[in-house]
This record gives sequence, C-alpha cells and structure tokens, in this order.
Amino acid sequence: MDFVDQGDHMTPTLSPKQSISAMWKEIHGSSNWETLLDPLHSSLRREILKYGEFVQATYDAFDFDPLSEFCGSCRYNRRKLFETLGLTKHGYKVRKYIYALSHVDVPDWLKRSCATWSRDSNWMGYVAVSRKEESQRIGRRDIMVAWRGTVSPSEWFKDLTTSLEHIDSTNVKVQEGFLSVYRSKDELTRYNKLSASEQVMQEVVKLVNFYRGKGEEVSLTVTGHSLGGALALLNAYEAATVIPDLFVSVISFAAPRVGNIAFKEKLGELGVNTLRVVVKQDIVPKLPGLMNKMLNKFHGFTGKLNWVYRHVGTQLKLDAFMSPYLKPESDLSGSHNLELYLHLIDGFLSKKSKYRWNARRDLALVNKGSDMLIEDLKIPEFWYQFPYKGLMLNQYGRWVKPGRLPEDIPSPLSIDTPPKHGRPL
Repeated sequence: MDFVDQGDHMTPTLSPKQSISAMWKEIHGSSNWETLLDPLHSSLRREILKYGEFVQATYDAFDFDPLSEFCGSCRYNRRKLFETLGLTKHGYKVRKYIYALSHVDVPDWLKRSCATWSRDSNWMGYVAVSRKEESQRIGRRDIMVAWRGTVSPSEWFKDLTTSLEHIDSTNVKVQEGFLSVYRSKDELTRYNKLSASEQVMQEVVKLVNFYRGKGEEVSLTVTGHSLGGALALLNAYEAATVIPDLFVSVISFAAPRVGNIAFKEKLGELGVNTLRVVVKQDIVPKLPGLMNKMLNKFHGFTGKLNWVYRHVGTQLKLDAFMSPYLKPESDLSGSHNLELYLHLIDGFLSKKSKYRWNARRDLALVNKGSDMLIEDLKIPEFWYQFPYKGLMLNQYGRWVKPGRLPEDIPSPLSIDTPPKHGRPL
C-alpha cells in the first residue's frame, strides 16, 4: 500500500533537514568518519544521499538515444537541470558543464554516426555551488563537482587496459584509461579544445577566488559513480595540489581502484578526505587488479610495489541482501546501479542492524533502471523512460522525434560568467 497514492497519508520522501554548520568538517571526514559510520550518523546519511542524487542527475539527464542527433549530451541546459529533475530542494546552482572525449567511456553500441552536436565528446558532469540558504545550513560555501559514470560498465571495463601511468614527475601512478578521460583534449574538436581537467579546474579556481574574496569559508566536494568515482579522485588530487588550504573531500559510489600506493599516500598528505561507498555484491570496486586483495595481505614481503593498485580513503560497505525489498535471487549485475546504492544507504543503520524501518527514500526509484525490487511491490522494471520512446504525435497526425528547445541545444560558444559581486547564489 506504500505505492498507492493516498494523498495526505503518503509519507515524505526526505528526512527533515538539520543544520550541520557546527560539525560539517567531521561530516566531510576531518576525523576519517571514525565515529560516524557504525552506526551511520543521520546527518551524514542525508549528505551522502544529497551528493548521490547530484551524481544520479548525470544519468537521468544524459541522452542515451543512439538515434538522437544530440546523443551523448545533456538533455537540459544548466539553468534548468535541477528544476527539471527535482533537485532544487538541495539548494545548489549549476555553474558549468564538463565534457570529455568519448573514445573510452562508451560502448560500441553508443558510438554515434549521425550526432550533429559532437562526434567526439560526451557530457561528463558539472560544477555547482551552494546557494546562500544552504551555505548557512552547511556552514560554508560548498563547490560541488559531480562526475558521470560509465554507460555500460561490463563493456567499458573489458576495453580498458589496466596499466599504470605517471600522473606527474613523482612516483605517483594512476590507471591510464582514467587519466586519459580526465586529461585528453583535441584542438580539432568543438567541446574538448580544453580537457575535462582544464574545464573543471578553471571553474573551481574561479569560484574559490570569488567566494574567498568575499570572506567566505569555501570547501570542494567531488562526487561520482563508477568511472565518475575515479575521475572524482583525480579531480580532488589536482585541486588539492593547485589551490592552497582548500578543504577537499570526495564521496564516491562504486568507484574502482585508481592508483598505486604513492597515489594513496599523496592524497593523504594533501589532506583529501575520501569516503568510498561500496556494495558487497558489486564487482566494480574490486577492479582493476582482482589479485590486489591477496597481494595486500603480503604487504610485509611486497612492500610498496608501484604496480599494485590501492584503494583510497575510508570505506562504507553495504550489503544488498540487507534490504527486505530486493529480490534475493536478483541479478548481481544490478548491484552496480547507483539507485540501488542510494536505497541501501537510506536504510543502513549499522553493520548488525536490519534495514531502517523509517527509511524515507522512494523505493520505486530502485527499479528506474533495473529489476531488483520484489514482485509484491508491483513496481515495473526499467520504468524510467520517455513516453512513446521519445516520439510525439505532431499536428499533422504523424509520429515524429521532436527537436530540442533552442536553449537545450548544446553550444561550444556558451561561456559561463562569474556571479556578480554582492549578489549571492
């Protein structure tokens, strides 16, 4: 009966907001979340869900349609993204879209032969900043970067090599495929004359300087799912290296291993706080390097091997079988789904507790892109799709694919201007 609309009897989908201004640094890992994960602190849970929903937006707004002339772009312009997806409740404003070259992050079936907006680039995420009211609640001005994950993890990981590459002149090495997505650029392209790295860092540096110039405390929170979790770490590494005394944290979901032990240690030296949310049944966080767990047990013999991948930060591990709403025999490939992650976070109390009875997040969201919910709930599988598969009946009685509104057509000429001084977001 939870899924029958009974008007006033429906419970709210979100827990009440609480001010975290007095403890925001602890919420973002200043003490490595030592006392906040087991049991999971209610304010931390809400913040994790907030950033998770920012990442989910990169999937919900991504144009997956290989028949679309805008395939690989965002369906909405940055000024209406949060409004269209119902995310204005979080109190942030999108400042800039990020694009990356598309030679790595999509499977063969999505490679575009007729896309007119760009044959070379994909929309990879965005930069947003907290508005005045939300900044007061969370105790600082938060610059947030959300990175999209892979369209098809199984196909994408098959195509990636697992060799490590130097990120700079030190012995710090990271997976070459991740670094390629983050740093690749091409003067002959429309959207990637600048790399994803250069695009995001230009905006972050601009926003940090602007709000510090107004005397505000500023933080950078980088978040992502799957490949996006790997890009979030690379982004955080660069930001902490380039911008002095910036509080940088990463909240990642289903992120793979990214670099060697020198990368892990350098992130620690830079003061980057990383919370990795993983699901036990998800194989992606175990990649690259399926032998790593065994090798790490012999650390005393192997020492600091630069070719061994190491995870970074603090882990929050969830179990898909904790939820009574999921099929016990579910296809484990669905365990990589971000909506499943958010469902499990919302219901997690502690390692020894059952699923939280008063969890607020809408259960139907789990089946947006999967078939994980038990049949008793009567929620359709893979229900998140456009009516009539994107076709519409025009005035002449013909079914056609509608064009985009002019403001939603991506343009490489669009330039984001900084906010005017004295006009808070």
